[in-house]
Parts: sequence; C-alpha cells; structure tokens
Amino acid sequence: MRILKFYFLFLIILIPGIKTSAQKRISLNEAISIALKQNPSIKKSTYNLEATDEAVKTAYGALIPTLGLNGSFDWQHTNYNSKALTNLTGVPTNGSASDESRNWSLSMGGNLTLFDGLSTFANIQSKENTVSSAKYDLEKLRQDIILQSVSLYTAIVSNKKLLDFQTEDLKYNQSLLDKIKQMYEIKAVPLPDVYAQEATTANSELLFIQADNNYQKSIVAMLNFLAMDVTESYTFSFENNDLNDTSAVPQQFDNLFKTALANRQDYQSEQYKVKIAENQITYAWGNVFPRLIGNYGFSTNASNPGNLFSQNTYSAGISLSLPIFSQFSTEYSIELANVQYKSTNEDLNALERQIKTDVKNAFLDLETARKQLDVSKKAVLSSKESWDAKKESYTLGASTYLDQQLAYNNYLQAEYTSISKEYFYINSQFTLLSVIGELNK
Repeated sequence: MRILKFYFLFLIILIPGIKTSAQKRISLNEAISIALKQNPSIKKSTYNLEATDEAVKTAYGALIPTLGLNGSFDWQHTNYNSKALTNLTGVPTNGSASDESRNWSLSMGGNLTLFDGLSTFANIQSKENTVSSAKYDLEKLRQDIILQSVSLYTAIVSNKKLLDFQTEDLKYNQSLLDKIKQMYEIKAVPLPDVYAQEATTANSELLFIQADNNYQKSIVAMLNFLAMDVTESYTFSFENNDLNDTSAVPQQFDNLFKTALANRQDYQSEQYKVKIAENQITYAWGNVFPRLIGNYGFSTNASNPGNLFSQNTYSAGISLSLPIFSQFSTEYSIELANVQYKSTNEDLNALERQIKTDVKNAFLDLETARKQLDVSKKAVLSSKESWDAKKESYTLGASTYLDQQLAYNNYLQAEYTSISKEYFYINSQFTLLSVIGELNK
C-alpha cells in the first residue's frame, strides 16, 4: 500500500509538471475559430453555396439571347463512264469524264425567348431564394458548431476542476491515513478505523484515476472535433471574456420568443423555402401559356475560302407554340407545386412551434441552473464547516471515525454537485443564446 501511495504521489506531482512545459493553451474563442475553420460540414456547405450561386447566373442566362457559330467544308468528286456520259449529254460517246466540287460555308445564329408564361422570372427568383436559404442554413450550422465547441470546452474545464479536486481529495485521504496509523500506534483509535481509512484511500485513488481518464478523454474529443493532432499537448481554461453575460437577454418569455423568430437562421431559411415553393407554382403555371421564341441568323458560302462573305444570307423569325393538350402533365405539375407549397408552410409552422418549445425549455433550464448553482454553493459552505467541526472533534476523540467520514462524504458530494451545476449554468447560458439566435462569435 505504501509503494502504491508513493506511485500516485509521483503521478500527481511530477507528471503534470513535465507536461506543462510543452503544453499550449487554447482559449474558448480560439477553439471556436478553429472549429469554424476546420469543420468538414461547414466546408461542404460553403462549397455547395458556391455552386448555388452559379445556378443563379444560369437562371439569368435564360434572359440573354443564345449565339452559336458553325463552319463546314464539303468536297465532292464524281466519275462518269461512257454510258453515264451518253445519258447525261444525249450524244453517244466512248469517252469518260469527271466532275469535282468544293463548298465552304459559315453560319451564325441563335434564339431568344420572348415570352414563356413568366417561367424564366419564376426560376430566377427561385434560385435567388435558394441562395438566401442556403446562406441562413450555413449560419445556423456555424451557430451549432459554436454551441458544440462550448459544450466540449466546458466539459474539459469541468473535468479538470473535478480532477484537481480529486487530487486534493487523494492527498487528504493519504495524509489522514498516515495520521490514523500514528493515532493507532498510541492506541488513540481502534484498528477498524485504520482499515476503513485504507479502503477510503483506495477508493479515492480509483476516483482519481477515473477523473484523470475523463479529463484526458474530453481533451481528445475536443481535439478530434477541431481536426487537430490528438497526440499533441494542450491546456484549456476559461478567461473572463469567454463567458457570455445573459443579463442583457430579455427576461420575459414573449420577448425571448419574438427575438428568436427575428434572429433564428433556420426560421429565416424556412421562410425562404416557402417563397421557393411559391416560385415553383408560378413556374408550373408557365406551361399553360403560349411560348414565343425569336430566332435570327447569318450565313455565307463559297467554292473557296477567299470568296466567303461574297454572298451573304440574313434571317430572322418568330415562332409561337400554344399548348393544347399535354396528357395532363401540366395539371400534375401545378398540383405537385401546390402540395409542396402547403407542405413547406406546415414545416414553417412546425418549426415555429419547435422554436417556442426550445426557448421555453432553455429559459427554464437557465433559471433552474441559476437557482441550483446558488443552492449548491451554500451547500458547499455548510458541509465544509460541518466537516471541519467533525474533523477536529475526531482528533480530540469526541466523535467517531464514521461521524467524520459521513461529514466528509457530504462535503465531497456538495463539491461534486457544485462543480457540475457551475458548468451546467454556463452551458445553459450559451444554449439560451443559441435558441434565440444570438450566439455569435
């Protein structure tokens, strides 16, 4: 047992000192910046947004006349025998002949949609609304990444504080074990007290090992989330400007809900999706109306390239097509667009209800976390005073070892609860800011 005790003292005292010299601190803001830069989901969404921007350009291209250039060269060689030559000239002959021709041609032309039932304009608006929706989706993803970064970061800081507390607990139990053994040697305490403290010290060592494991794994989780090398050494701790102050956040639920509807990126995105569905209805109705298309062209040809443009032909025309019967496909397209519009509105209403639920839950969680934190701090002070009193009483022989340990266990539980509630309160603040759309870097 004594060898094991010195081994853990070595772990507690020497190893952290060795690591510290090589560790680099990452603040919360730095972690968020790295996450926003390295997260693969954000990268892919950014790439998709760039492609969506190009779709808008393509939609506007439908308003611009098309233009194409074509060139060709033809060569033909014909041989005539005597019979073919006789038939061709009507004069009998025993001779033969040949004929050869070449033709060079160049043409240019295109067409322009003059009217298509406003389908082109509906498509342009649809693409523009798609871009706006995608931008809000990207911003919502960024806020989700920020919130997840905060959650992982607070887990590290919380586990570090628990590890520090568990380190002090182990030192205390080892010191108390030495003290109880000395008291036993002078017959001041019975032998069962020694055995009980040895068991308590062993449990403390186990809790220390588990706390260190939890702390190290939380760092690995954060480094993996940041796409960083998990074999490198880093430290994580809050600075004063890391924690968000929620005192400026509206305290009335109705105000919070209005703020959320005004700021939530996913709600703004869903509103644009409703507009996209409206554009699709207009686009579908475009197939009911006539289509008017203008065309234009220019061409020239000659037997050799030098004579091109000696004979030029210009052309222009308008074509009108009127849909009479399309095997009900147009009617189906219109109905499908209407159904999509109704479904999108239902999604918007459902999201509005979900936002109200999220805000209410986050508001209640923050209020509860604030009250729990206040109560837990009071519990720590009270249990600490009770433990100090029992500790002194046990030293004087006025109370039993069981009384002292009961008071100490109450203090331990109070400390664990206080640490847990402290970081639950921090996470609750960030969560509330997230659900009302004000969690900005």
